[in-house]
Amino acid sequence: MDEVLSRDSAAVEQLPAEIFKPKPARAAPPSTLGVQGWVRQNMFSSIPNALVTVLGIWIVYAFFDTILTWAVGNAVWEAENRRQCLDLVGRSGACWPGVIAWIPNLIYGLYPKDQVWRINLAGVILLLWALPLWLPRVQSKVQIGLSLVLLFPLLASYLFLGGEKGVIWSALIALGLAGFLWTLLTAATETISGLSFGRYAVAAIGFGGDNDPARRNGQIAALLALYVVALIAVQAMSLSFVATRAWGGLFLTLVISGIGIAFSLPAGIVLALGRRSRMPLISMLSTTFIELFRSVPLITILFTFNTMLPLFLPVGVEVNQLLRAIVAVCLFSSAYMAEVIRGGLQAIPRGQYEAASAMGLGFWQSTGLVIMPQALKIMIPTIVGNFIGLFKDTTLVSIVGLFDLLSMSRAVGEDTRWLGLFLEPFFFITMIYFVVCFTMSQYSLNLEQRLSAGERR
Repeated sequence: MDEVLSRDSAAVEQLPAEIFKPKPARAAPPSTLGVQGWVRQNMFSSIPNALVTVLGIWIVYAFFDTILTWAVGNAVWEAENRRQCLDLVGRSGACWPGVIAWIPNLIYGLYPKDQVWRINLAGVILLLWALPLWLPRVQSKVQIGLSLVLLFPLLASYLFLGGEKGVIWSALIALGLAGFLWTLLTAATETISGLSFGRYAVAAIGFGGDNDPARRNGQIAALLALYVVALIAVQAMSLSFVATRAWGGLFLTLVISGIGIAFSLPAGIVLALGRRSRMPLISMLSTTFIELFRSVPLITILFTFNTMLPLFLPVGVEVNQLLRAIVAVCLFSSAYMAEVIRGGLQAIPRGQYEAASAMGLGFWQSTGLVIMPQALKIMIPTIVGNFIGLFKDTTLVSIVGLFDLLSMSRAVGEDTRWLGLFLEPFFFITMIYFVVCFTMSQYSLNLEQRLSAGERR
């Protein structure tokens, strides 16, 4: 025994001394150190660290000082034309009167000024439709979210486009309006009583009693009555027609990116599941679609759909130019989203599949209730990153003749009064893109924290 102990002691003495050195403690959060202590420990802990900190502060100060001096300090806010701006401050300050004069076009494009209220109304409806998703007492968040994605475009399409309504389009618009009314009523009834609109209506009129089939029929009757009311309201609506060539600016950018985002996530889920399918034909078709659209730049797909699609259509059949761009963006974004979802599915441990199977869940039940929620939670940063990239990629539609936000900003400098004014409009739309993308990023971080997606598994 003594020999063994002496041999072990000798082996320990031969080990490097660095192993026995205590590991440096991790930086404590500011809450425990105090602000001054945290700054001293993390920003001025050594001479190189202090030099880098001072250099970084100077760079930030110089950058923002230059930008603010140009954009605010030396800026011109009132002028009749660009020549007058140059006479006042030359090129040392920004010329904002041109941007201010073009703000309606930068936001709404060439949409008729007296019809802009329709776009604003659609925006208000969108906010009211999405508001219940953040109310804690609302329980039907999944149904409300699905209705927002599937039914809001039906109602917004008529508000944006207007014109004559056929029978089918009237029925679809009424379906969208009924979905909006159902969302508002459900949010109100669940906040007050905890019951959805259908259950609350049945309980209020005392229809059905304790009989489940009768109660279900009563809820269906309440929803049908709501749809009839929406259909009557749609028949009474009459809006003038606004061609899509008049759409533009931030409005057009939000339309294309919004439809692309709303379409790409469910389509990407279907394509990812199809690629992982054990059916050879479905797997081959899904893989071919994904690899085809991921191997081609978006600009090529836009050119293809804009120039070649009419060649494959029958004579006399025309597809709207905006619709071609939307279809191209949706297909392109779906292919990229499919690979994101597939990465999330591959990150799920095999034990989750086995546990779902052991509980007697079928393929679709285990996928919808166990696997897919975990995969989506894991891939939240990448999914939102794709959404942000899609929002910025919509600037490419300008090459096919659509006046999105970027095209309208270039048009400011082509106006005879503001000829050559390009820097200020580009700076203005840069701030718009930054605000939208930063908002999406912060919402992604908040969503991760609420779902605890960043915790170690």
